[in-house]
Amino acid sequence: MSDEAQKRRKILIVDDEERMVRFIRLNLEHDGFVVVEAFNGKQALQRLRDSVPDIILLDVMMPDLDGFEVLQMIREINNIPVIMLTAKGEENDRVRGLELGADDYITKPFSPRELVSRVKAVLRRTEGATGSMHGLIEVDERLKFDFDRHEVWLEGKIIKLRPTEYRLLFHLVQNAGWVISHDQLLAKVWGYEYRDEPHYVRLYINYLRQKLEKDPANPQYILTERGVGYRFVDFRREHVE
Repeated sequence: MSDEAQKRRKILIVDDEERMVRFIRLNLEHDGFVVVEAFNGKQALQRLRDSVPDIILLDVMMPDLDGFEVLQMIREINNIPVIMLTAKGEENDRVRGLELGADDYITKPFSPRELVSRVKAVLRRTEGATGSMHGLIEVDERLKFDFDRHEVWLEGKIIKLRPTEYRLLFHLVQNAGWVISHDQLLAKVWGYEYRDEPHYVRLYINYLRQKLEKDPANPQYILTERGVGYRFVDFRREHVE
């Protein structure tokens, strides 16, 4: 991300602790970001409508609406990237946030360097998957993709994928027939900063299987290579033969 592009990025901070908001604001503004503040869930939704931020930092523990409730409301209307701010050791909060559609989480307390690194990584990967696959791609009669249009067709209907699900699917299909390791998927989809977070891959592979496979327990498209990674079925070779 270039410095000029970064300066145009607007970040909405949502946290009921004023000291935390001030800490985050100072560090993000130091790196050139534009910062908007909200101190509860209702303010956050209003700021979202008024300011249209590029990314949201959303605390879990807040009065009136908690972070999970706010995230659910956001996901009903918008796919804007969301990073959850969670308490140290609260693994259930992290998993729940990811299941509800968060793009990442940061555990409190965190360093300014980690904060800025995570924000930049999420912004980079949400700029959109790019590659050489163009036009309608037919896996079989049931499943088709059009990556130019960001469309996934299943049994004749467009299905909705979250941005992270879409990016993961893109990289799997782009390398159809080849095994991609957990580390490679983490680097391609989430960024090199996430090499120690293998649960992201497992979680989102499961999401894709739930949406694409006839029987998610016995997948036909997204195959597991135990101890190595995942492989999308080599539909291109099958079509040639």
